[in-house]
Amino acid sequence: MPASRLRRQRGQSLTELAISFVALLMVLAVGVDAGRAYFSLISLREAAEEGAIFGSFCPVNNADIISRVRSSSTTPVDLSNTTNVTVAVAKPSPIVAGGQLTVTVTHQFTLTMPFVGAIIGTQTIPISVSSSSTILRPTC
Repeated sequence: MPASRLRRQRGQSLTELAISFVALLMVLAVGVDAGRAYFSLISLREAAEEGAIFGSFCPVNNADIISRVRSSSTTPVDLSNTTNVTVAVAKPSPIVAGGQLTVTVTHQFTLTMPFVGAIIGTQTIPISVSSSSTILRPTC
């Protein structure tokens, strides 16, 4: 085989490796951010369930329910951070046993891989979770 042909094949292999490497890095970056987002979703769901269960026994004061949600977790989502996490409580206007109480927790999830955000057009994704519970005791 002539030497010039061997050089062209090596250059072709290097180009294929560079393109494949970029594609593999993108798949890895998406996988890392998707895993972090799922872990955050689970944390938010558990916090919303904690607030809904607490609210089913003491639905009178929204501040107590929100405080219970915010104190339930600090990792992977710091629920005490009021700029990235919002908590809303919805309950029936006459608070009666058997009514539905819903706790909604929303978090602005920040992507760590900058080029993933460039592809989808934003660096933050809102994650929202709701949990409902039946009011068992209308007064605390």
